[in-house]
Amino acid sequence: MKNHGLAALAMFALTAAAPAPGERGAGAFERAMLDGQNEARAAAGVPPLTWDDRLAADAAVWADHIAETGRFEHSTWPRGGDPAGEGENLWMGSRGYFSYAQMVDTWVDEQRYFVDGAMPNLSTTGNWRDVGHYTQIIWRGTTRVGCALASGGDNDFVVCRYSSPGNVMGSRAR
Repeated sequence: MKNHGLAALAMFALTAAAPAPGERGAGAFERAMLDGQNEARAAAGVPPLTWDDRLAADAAVWADHIAETGRFEHSTWPRGGDPAGEGENLWMGSRGYFSYAQMVDTWVDEQRYFVDGAMPNLSTTGNWRDVGHYTQIIWRGTTRVGCALASGGDNDFVVCRYSSPGNVMGSRAR
């Protein structure tokens, strides 16, 4: 296995309420993505992330690609313009049925399986992929994030890119 920040994929069916009125739009999306992830980081005792427009642009390219192709998969490594590559979280759900906060919460909810060990020994289930989104969010060495939302067919797709990437083999999240 390569020493990089691949996180597990998250996919959710039509089970949630529609977004709250006024929650749609680029500014609301950026705020929800950053606030939700920074709340998780604060709870984990790590400094907040800052928004990075270049990472958001990189995320938008991949979000558009998976929305167009319908192939819900991580991009190839290394990602983006950073020589160290970029970490990546993906989310997919029924189009228009999830609030931005619910999208982030599906990643943060993986915390319930998290144990504070060295990668890949981070999960009570024995499979680091069960906490891979969460650990990318709280990874101490990660300082910047940018996210994008695209829709295709019956689904919404979220891609978040992180620098520096997390989920580094042999390292601790926080």
